[in-house]
Amino acid sequence: MDALKAAFKFMVASTLIVGGVLVAGTVFAAKGIDNAGDKLQEKLHD
Repeated sequence: MDALKAAFKFMVASTLIVGGVLVAGTVFAAKGIDNAGDKLQEKLHD
């Protein structure tokens, strides 16, 4: 039973870590796209 609990804890921790990495990657990608859009807008309106 202890092995099952340990495996479950490992699975939960891994899921949280991978989820956090995916969320962080999405946020950084969105910021990069927004920044690129701002630069393009400035270039088009000058």
